[in-house]
Amino acid sequence: MKEIIITSENFTTEVMNSDKPVLLDFWAEWCGPCRMLGPILADFAEEHDDVKVGKVNVDEQRALAAAFGIMSIPTLILFKGGKPVAQRIGLQTPDELEKLIRE
Repeated sequence: MKEIIITSENFTTEVMNSDKPVLLDFWAEWCGPCRMLGPILADFAEEHDDVKVGKVNVDEQRALAAAFGIMSIPTLILFKGGKPVAQRIGLQTPDELEKLIRE
């Protein structure tokens, strides 16, 4: 499954009402670690049809970033049943992503 762009407009539909776990990546273009994480998450999304992977650009979606208290990027938040259940900050390896979604 491809990554999807999450905005304030589609957040409820894509995240809160999702029947799959959703892994959100809060990122920005200017962030070096975010750019390093990008291809790792893209591969992860392609390999996992059981998880929806969404990207939230914090510069364009300030309200969403503020709603989840994002202070550092990249920040990953895993949602299950519309609720945040786990969070990681910083660059993650594919193995760390696997552990995160199994929590």
